[in-house]
Amino acid sequence: MKYLIVGLGNIGYEYENTRHNIGFRVLDALAKASNLVFTDGRYGATCELRIKGRTLVLLKPSTYMNLSGNAVRYWLQKENIPIENLLVVVDDLALPFGTLRLKPKGSDAGHNGLKHICATLGTQEYARLRFGIGNDFPRGGQVDFVLGAFPPEQEAELPEKLERAGEIIKSFCLAGVQQTMNQYNNK
Repeated sequence: MKYLIVGLGNIGYEYENTRHNIGFRVLDALAKASNLVFTDGRYGATCELRIKGRTLVLLKPSTYMNLSGNAVRYWLQKENIPIENLLVVVDDLALPFGTLRLKPKGSDAGHNGLKHICATLGTQEYARLRFGIGNDFPRGGQVDFVLGAFPPEQEAELPEKLERAGEIIKSFCLAGVQQTMNQYNNK
């Protein structure tokens, strides 16, 4: 069985450690833990993680956030992966920093990456792992906040949060969305 795990972010050094790129960082941590290296390909960088008879295609789109749907559609088709085996890892302003929530489907909640994926695929019926980045910014400061770096105290907590996100991804592929939500969403 194959799964497409998409970490949303923007390419380029200036975006590397921003809150908006937490999807990339989750996939980087997952790949690093298994000594995998991403290779650049069409619409993004990929690598394959194999666990217990499952193949996880990890994708970091190179299309920039607002065009993420192009990469998702291409890789779903290329790898012949059904939409129920798609998981998108995304930053979320509505959740406190470090909170992880798996959802089987849902709206884009104003997130441009999710909005483009929904529009391109023609559905909101795909799983997403929401990584809380908090919303501690003044009115009108949202763009600067999401494109800003985590403060040092949050950056220090990230390795543990990234590892937990990797556990959730593996559980999604091995146990399914419902069991994984039951196990991880209230912790």
